Amino acid sequence: MKLSTQTDALMKMFSPEPAVDMIADAGFDAIDLSMFEGDSTAWIYEDGFEEKILSLRKRAESRGLCFNQAHAPFPSYRVGDEEYNKKIRPMLIRSIEAAGLAGVKNIVVHPVYFDENKKENNLKLYNELLPYAKAAGVKIALENMWGRDKRSDVIVPNVCSVASELADYADSLPSEWFTVCLDIGHVGLVHEYEAPFIKELGGERLTCVHIHDNDNIHDLHICPFLGDLPWGDIAKAFAEINYNGDITLEADNTLRSLPSELYPAGLKFMEQAGRQLIKMIEEAKV
Repeated sequence: MKLSTQTDALMKMFSPEPAVDMIADAGFDAIDLSMFEGDSTAWIYEDGFEEKILSLRKRAESRGLCFNQAHAPFPSYRVGDEEYNKKIRPMLIRSIEAAGLAGVKNIVVHPVYFDENKKENNLKLYNELLPYAKAAGVKIALENMWGRDKRSDVIVPNVCSVASELADYADSLPSEWFTVCLDIGHVGLVHEYEAPFIKELGGERLTCVHIHDNDNIHDLHICPFLGDLPWGDIAKAFAEINYNGDITLEADNTLRSLPSELYPAGLKFMEQAGRQLIKMIEEAKV
C-alpha cells in the first residue's frame, strides 16, 4: 500500500521539480498530480507539455517515486455556462493525456450535479471521455461530492454523495476504464457515516482514495488526526473490505497555514500521519 500526497499547494509555492523533491524528502512513496486550473499547472495546458511531464516523471523516478494518481480540473461541467464548458472540455482531455504520460493509474474526474436526468447526463460526460482514457491507459475515478444550499449556505448532499448512488454510477460504466475514488472527508459533511460507506462500496469498486480530516461541518482538507473523523472505524472498514489501493492525502490546507520555510516539516508530519493510518489498516486486517 503506497502513500502519496497531492502537488497542489507545493506547485503553487514552488516549481514542479522542487515540489517532487520535497515529497521524496518527506518519505512518500508516490505523487498525486493536481491538474487544477490555475498558475501552478498552466504549463500542462500549453504546447510542449509532453516533454515537461516526461521530464517530471523521470525526476520522480530518480527519487524512487511514481505518479500513482491525478486529479483533473473541476468543475467538469457547468449547467448553462457554455463558455466555461468549451474551455474545460479540452482541459479534461489534456489532463487525461498528461496523466497517461506521467504513468498514473487513476485520474479523478468529478461528477456533475444536474437538475434533471442527473445520471444520464453524467454517464454521457464520462463516456465522451472514455476514448481518451483508453488512449492514455488511465482509469477515470468517480468521486463522492457535496453541494451547498443557496439559501442557508450550508453543505448538503449533491451528486454521488451516498454510497449507493456512487456505486450505481460506477457500475453503469465499463469497469476496465472506470473506478471509484472515495473522498473520506466528504462523507460526514452530508451526514453519512464513513465505515458503512466504505463497506457498501466494497473492495472491488473502491481502488483509490482522498484522505483528509475535518470537523464534519466544513470541508477543511487538513491532515488525518487533526479533526473529528473516526479514524479507528475507518481503518477497520478498509481492512474489512481488504482495500488494496493506495492511501493518498488530499490535506494540503495543513501546508497552506504554514510559512513556506515550514513546508518540509509539514510534509513530514503529513507523511507520518499517513503511515499511522496505513499501520492501523494493516493491524486491523490481522
